[in-house]
Amino acid sequence: MASLQLVPIFCGQQAGLVAPLGARLAALLGLEVVVHEATFDAEVAFDVDRGQYNTRVLLARLLQHADPKAPRLLGLTAVDLFIPVLTFVFGEAELGGRAAIVSTFRLENELYGLPPDPALCFERLVKESVHELGHLFGLVHCQRSSCVMASSNYVEGIDLKAASYCDRCLGQVRRQLGGR
Repeated sequence: MASLQLVPIFCGQQAGLVAPLGARLAALLGLEVVVHEATFDAEVAFDVDRGQYNTRVLLARLLQHADPKAPRLLGLTAVDLFIPVLTFVFGEAELGGRAAIVSTFRLENELYGLPPDPALCFERLVKESVHELGHLFGLVHCQRSSCVMASSNYVEGIDLKAASYCDRCLGQVRRQLGGR
């Protein structure tokens, strides 16, 4: 069975999402999910000028400190993420690589002045995790708006898509997982 190492980084109050996320990803993708605590100082990724964390630095740290036998790594955090060319990101992954990261920071209703909705935040987290893992499987953004691989620049876009791959994307994921 293919495996995924789930690495909590600065989860704070969101630490309770780690086990349910692992269980959901295992069920959706047929992966063995193992939680592995971060063994590095993630503060090195903090950009003082932006007040956010650079995903490129976090991905590099994940790879440096990961078990070399872990085929895939998913960092989970509650901090605000960015890549240099974008104002913010919900997550990032190495296309066809080993490491991805997702954040709950911009998935929470409270950021948008709405009442808390933990169930909705969790569904958004699942979708973004499946999306970033899709990039690890070599998938690019899908043109089908309901596919989890559709690009989402706003939280509303996440809400509109499913937590699953379309048939074409699913076929590629299955090939990557050895024909499952």
